[in-house]
Amino acid sequence: MKPVKSYQDLEVWQRAVTLVTRVYQFVRKFPSSERFGLVVQIQRAATSVPANIAEGWGRGTTKEFVQFLRFARGSLYELETHLIVANRLGFCDQSTLRELLAETEMIGRMIVALMRTLQKR
Repeated sequence: MKPVKSYQDLEVWQRAVTLVTRVYQFVRKFPSSERFGLVVQIQRAATSVPANIAEGWGRGTTKEFVQFLRFARGSLYELETHLIVANRLGFCDQSTLRELLAETEMIGRMIVALMRTLQKR
């Protein structure tokens, strides 16, 4: 395992950034009527996850980092909710929803594991 010198070295941050890319590709298929509605909400929630991880890292204290990891987890749950709504509105199929939710679930577990590790210090 290589040493963590930056938030960019964290696998959870890397996966969250990859999820953002997937989400942006995903919402391109939405109807144009959702461009300023659900699309924006989904994009903001998705980008908030790695942004909060990075901001927490930059705060310089374990306590603040853990707090921002909580914010990231909250944004992840918000994203999951928007994705479920998009599915129910018929903007995505069940298969795509399952794939995206599997990734949010994995990232969520990674965030919780990182929080626990930091809190033990």
